[in-house]
Amino acid sequence: MSNMIQAAREQVSALTKAAYEKAAAAGVLPAGVEVDASVEIPKDPKNGDYASSFAMAGAKAMHMAPRAIAQAVVDHLDLEGSYFQRAEIAGPGFLNFFMGSKWYGDVLADIETEGMEYGRSDEGKGRRVMVEFVSANPTGPMHMGNARGGVLGDSLANVLHRAGFDTWKEFYVNDAGNQIHKFAESIHARYMQIILGEDGFAFPENGYHGDDIKELAQGFYAKHGDAYKDAPESEWLEPMSRFGLDVNIPKMKRDLARYQIEYDQWFFESELHESGYVAETVDLLAKNGWTYEKDGALWLSTTGLLKKKFLNEGKTQEQVDKLDLKDDVLRRANGFYTYFAADIAYHRNKLEKRGFDTAINIWGADHHGHVARLQAALDGLGLDGSHRLVVVLMQLVNLLQDGKPVRMSKRSGKAIALHDLLDEVSVDAARYFFNSRSATSPVDFDLDLAVKEDSENPVYYVQYAHARICSLVARLAEEGASVPAASAVDASLFTTAEEKALIKGLAQLPEEIHLAVRDYDPSRIDRYLLALAGDFHRFYNACYIKGEAPAILSARLKLADTVRLVLANCLGLIGVSAPEKM
Repeated sequence: MSNMIQAAREQVSALTKAAYEKAAAAGVLPAGVEVDASVEIPKDPKNGDYASSFAMAGAKAMHMAPRAIAQAVVDHLDLEGSYFQRAEIAGPGFLNFFMGSKWYGDVLADIETEGMEYGRSDEGKGRRVMVEFVSANPTGPMHMGNARGGVLGDSLANVLHRAGFDTWKEFYVNDAGNQIHKFAESIHARYMQIILGEDGFAFPENGYHGDDIKELAQGFYAKHGDAYKDAPESEWLEPMSRFGLDVNIPKMKRDLARYQIEYDQWFFESELHESGYVAETVDLLAKNGWTYEKDGALWLSTTGLLKKKFLNEGKTQEQVDKLDLKDDVLRRANGFYTYFAADIAYHRNKLEKRGFDTAINIWGADHHGHVARLQAALDGLGLDGSHRLVVVLMQLVNLLQDGKPVRMSKRSGKAIALHDLLDEVSVDAARYFFNSRSATSPVDFDLDLAVKEDSENPVYYVQYAHARICSLVARLAEEGASVPAASAVDASLFTTAEEKALIKGLAQLPEEIHLAVRDYDPSRIDRYLLALAGDFHRFYNACYIKGEAPAILSARLKLADTVRLVLANCLGLIGVSAPEKM
């Protein structure tokens, strides 16, 4: 669980404090001053590897010029056995620390010890987190938006797990409600058109128009013939919806498995209704005083819940009063529960029944207005939804080919299906590209770039770095040079800017994982991979390995092999393969 960047930062603080105390004991600086100093990494390595603001932060309390304080600290610094070889004063009083070989050697040693678990931390402390993602309606094939949500959710769960969370991946199957009713109606209409001709039966205006619906109708007709030709809706609704779901859900599972996504559970909405859990949840909201009846329907006082939530979050009464808030129907006058009621019940099931500490949902940005309403409803159940439900809103995907947008429309049946996309580009390219930007940014998916086999294609560039190292290690092994243990490497031989930059890049991973968890942004791993691959290619072009003196060859071979391990580690986090040959 090493974080060598943090360790160096903490050591700067400790060394500076110890030097101050020595200077104070010698009477050079006033004693007993508490200084809250920052330690930063300068953009230009000429200004050191770390810079402390100690002298400037302490100037007012010590009644001294910052540079005088800085000089006293430098005069009393003891760097023996530390990560640093020297410290200098710069500008108005910055203390710039320059790292020695020990830090570089320890980075390689720590990565060797932790192996493919490098970057692991106990930040999550075993807290149970469910990541629910994709959860596409099973009324048709999965499309590009589902593809982005799939890799985002899967990669986020992997990163959370690496940070010490107990993670669970779930797909919520909407196999009940209006969408399924419309799904069955669409199949029935196409079924009747098989029997009566396309002009013989009207297709519902808001039905699903895709060719997949026609295929389902053909399958149903092949199995049942015209047995349902004259049947009333009450007789064909359930068989047709069940037939469609029994075809579509296994297809979804196969497509997602091909996309390298496996869930811990597929949770069915119908189970919530059949078990009475939706009704029980609505009754609890009523018991807590958050419902009322109007026009024969049962309503949730969403307005009241949201006002309470927003006031608790620091909004003023005036701000809240200006919001256009509306209540929601939980149970219609016909006795049927709404999708919102089922959604509240499902999230109660996550947080209360199954006891997850946090529920994370990956949703499309068009669900923005639903987030606060659902959190507030969970607040109304006493489940602290405002903090325990986290929703990552995901922007759209723009598919490009020949530099032009590829149009797609789910309603017209012209959506780009996930399985069609994976016929055009590799799973590795799809996963890398869809995870290349934070959820808050749209993704431009360039089909031409995704299939290129050159350095313009970022996933190829990263994978080529891994394969290049594998080939290097294999060639040198044939010549009798094996990768040494870190303890056998003389880290003082790492003298070039390229070597040092590469080791600093390796050390950055724990921090990247921490930030990815903090921001719910696994795209940081894509960007880290690209930066590390770039650092490696620059090192490889600048620093000879083969033919060098044995000690230098050994040190550089170890460095290269450590990069190989970290590249494979991070590619695994985002579900992309690490090929040994390309």
